[in-house]
Amino acid sequence: MTALLQASYLTVRIGDREVCRDLELQLQPGERLAILGRNGAGKSTLLSTLAGLRPAQGGEVRLQGRSYGELGPRAAARQRGWMAQTQADAFASSVLETALAGRHPHLGRWDWESGADAELARAALARVGLAGMEQRETPSLSGGERQRLAIATLLTQAPDLYLLDEPLAHLDLSHQITALELFAGLARERGAGVVMVLHDPGLAARYCDRALLLQGDGTWESGPVAEILTAAHLSHLYGHPLREVEDGGSRWFIPC
Repeated sequence: MTALLQASYLTVRIGDREVCRDLELQLQPGERLAILGRNGAGKSTLLSTLAGLRPAQGGEVRLQGRSYGELGPRAAARQRGWMAQTQADAFASSVLETALAGRHPHLGRWDWESGADAELARAALARVGLAGMEQRETPSLSGGERQRLAIATLLTQAPDLYLLDEPLAHLDLSHQITALELFAGLARERGAGVVMVLHDPGLAARYCDRALLLQGDGTWESGPVAEILTAAHLSHLYGHPLREVEDGGSRWFIPC
């Protein structure tokens, strides 16, 4: 089976500091990967490299066996969706218009969105709790509402692979769980792949199959969450002792 995402001997740097060195990564259909690390470890930089938005300093990234150069921007956007850490609106637009931007990779150069595209966007807005807000202007949204709109835009895009940089930012607890359940459902029902930068290792253990730990010096660890997300590994990663607590089949990590 061809991996949705594959990184081979990937080396990424910020200036003269290595984010990762010779990273080997494969994500199969239906898998969910969490990227964790301290602030400044380079999680966002790595994710943007995996999304083809910045060049690597070594190695390569492939989507379903093809490089970004082979695919080109439009074909790549049909395969992978990218959600940045912060949302910037260069121009005022309505909630519905913003969600509809997710259909652009699927349209021809001179095509307009169809009624079917609008229905996809409305359904996506409903899934994130924004039904009835289609005509609101994006500057009038709260931070959490704008984050949910970004998720709805990705749902409208409907790629095979979702690359999410802190998708839980600005969301209250209820909407955090709703978002995680939503992406878990896409992985389970559609075989979508999900890579997301998270800060809560307990949520990573609950909602992801695998984890990648960035140590901040170019070294990394990757594997199944049961093996990688342990108190010992996480205490070393964050530089603070953590204790693991199990409750109702879920594992949580709290500072000592």
